[in-house]
Amino acid sequence: MCGIVGIVRNDTKPVDEVLLARMTAAIRHRGPDDDGFYVKGSVGLGMRRLSIIDLKGGQQPIHNQDRTAWIVFNGEIYNYLELREKLEKLGHTFYTNSDTEAIVHAYDRYGADCPKHLRGMFAFAIWDETTQELFLARDRVGKKPLLYAQLNDQFLFGSEFGALLLHPDVSRDIEPKALDYYLSFMCVPAPLTAYRVIRKLEPGHTLRWRKGEIRIERYWQPDFSHKLKISEKEAGERALDVLRDAVRVRLMSEVPLGAFLSGGIDSSAVVALMSEVSSEPIKTFSIGFEEQDFSELHHARRIAEYVGADHHEFIVRPNALEVLPLLVEHYGEPFADSSAVPTYYVARETRKHVTVALNGDGGDESFAGYERYAAMQLAQKYHRLPALLRESVLEQAVGLIPTSESRRSRVRDAKRFLQAASLPKVERYLRWVSVFDAGAKRELYSQSFSRETANIHARELLEPWFLRANGAGIVDAALQADIMTYLPNDLLVKVDIATMAVSLEARSPFL
Repeated sequence: MCGIVGIVRNDTKPVDEVLLARMTAAIRHRGPDDDGFYVKGSVGLGMRRLSIIDLKGGQQPIHNQDRTAWIVFNGEIYNYLELREKLEKLGHTFYTNSDTEAIVHAYDRYGADCPKHLRGMFAFAIWDETTQELFLARDRVGKKPLLYAQLNDQFLFGSEFGALLLHPDVSRDIEPKALDYYLSFMCVPAPLTAYRVIRKLEPGHTLRWRKGEIRIERYWQPDFSHKLKISEKEAGERALDVLRDAVRVRLMSEVPLGAFLSGGIDSSAVVALMSEVSSEPIKTFSIGFEEQDFSELHHARRIAEYVGADHHEFIVRPNALEVLPLLVEHYGEPFADSSAVPTYYVARETRKHVTVALNGDGGDESFAGYERYAAMQLAQKYHRLPALLRESVLEQAVGLIPTSESRRSRVRDAKRFLQAASLPKVERYLRWVSVFDAGAKRELYSQSFSRETANIHARELLEPWFLRANGAGIVDAALQADIMTYLPNDLLVKVDIATMAVSLEARSPFL
């Protein structure tokens, strides 16, 4: 796991090496063990390394066989040994045992299709001296971040905003559409960022830069069209086999490794499967709070005892004044997922014991675990009821229910459900996942900002995925929308920032 940065100029002027070094130093927390640079004329690559695999020989940047392609890489490739063996049979010669070198050789062999051959989490950049082309790629669901900025005379990329914002030519002017989307989704979705000039490379995409020209292409997106006709029992067995293999490959490490354990189904399943293949007790880490209503340590403790884990519990007293300035610095743009704070705390405490931690992230998106998926299905049935029954009986009846303290949330949820159930499916889903609707935004905005954002509609983020799922079930459509929007823009950002802020690598077997 690392942090990467780069500067490539359109002209023949040499790269500012001092600036490149400063940009690289800004992400030292992502890789405290080592740094490395490739500088040649108008091209400069930099990286900070958190050593996990091939501790002695994996220093970056790493080159291909004839030193014509150079890579800086953030992530882990779990199939790199199989890929290496395949490439060696095709005549490639390796000089390290690192997964990074397997990528640059895959680029030599497969060109822009090389990400299709990788299993893992990744964001990388390759400078090809032969074609004078820069090649960027990001993993399928966006587990690793990759930002870029196209300036008048140069192109920049980096793992975090803190690196790019050090460049004097990067403007801090705000992107209005990003702010509008943020108020809907509490995060800024790719390819937007809070800054007009900076963009995120979207998950499952590659970017090719040559002489100031950019070409972006998608190489992957989810496909729900293929349905298996198997029994529920067989489906369960096959799902378990796939998850078991996903856990197994993520245990590859030359440094101490453990797992986050919340006590929920997802993290518990990961820990149980880890314990099956490990000869030693698994190190597990759970966070609790003094307020019992918010603490689930007893669930985690039961799972840890069941699998015989070496269990660690942390009781935290959240101090927003202490942690928020740090998180603001690392996020670099607005982000309002309230679990960002406890996620940072558990990562910080876990890092005192291990360098790598597996988690249960992605379980809900893989198995439709959120309540909103059931709500979408129920709304389809509700929508088929006669309008008279819906509008004159059910909706009025719910509106008349007195809201006591003990049942406030259930009544509120019922009202919210009915308010959205009759809407078209995209609008309905937006109502359930967004925070500020168009009316609330108008109350917040100045007249000038309202005019500037008049043609921006939050539904545009979700619509393509619902349209693409046309003909599929409503749950499939919602899952696809979440995998391509909520997952990479909220959940995975939160985990990457929280863990990398303390130099901890997080691995997600469900993804």
